[in-house]
Amino acid sequence: MAGLKLIALDAEDLAVLSVHLQDAVVSVGEMTFLPKEHRFVLLANRFDWEKAIQAEAMADIDPSPAGPGLAFAAAPLAAPVASATPCVRRRSGLRFERVLNARVRGIDLKQKQGVLNLLALKFDEIDAPSGTVTFLFSGGGEVQLDVECMEAGLEDLGPAWDAKGTPCHDVE
Repeated sequence: MAGLKLIALDAEDLAVLSVHLQDAVVSVGEMTFLPKEHRFVLLANRFDWEKAIQAEAMADIDPSPAGPGLAFAAAPLAAPVASATPCVRRRSGLRFERVLNARVRGIDLKQKQGVLNLLALKFDEIDAPSGTVTFLFSGGGEVQLDVECMEAGLEDLGPAWDAKGTPCHDVE
């Protein structure tokens, strides 16, 4: 399966990136602001929600043939279900261009080995097209980027590997 490669040029696009990055695991030492280049980059191990949802949908399909005419059609559907590993992670790179300033709250940047769980990305437009991109992490940590305009890219950098399980969230 080819890796994900997306760009975001507005708040709607960023919402798509946010969905793909929900529950990504980020090391504090693998995110950086490059002020001279007006760029913010991070590496993440993102949970592949798209693959998990596809595998769940395939599991809901009854692979048992209803009759001899459907036996051939049902066989191809059964094979992916048996071999599908719905819980995978992928190494991904995320970059933001035209970044004017970056700040953190609730994250100790000296703890380079610290691990963060990314919950969502959001964009608050201040003076179109500029605004603030906020990374929301579990536990209340945040990274905020003041951007001249929205220009971001997300790209998978390698193959997938089995995850230990599907992330879940307490509804409270």
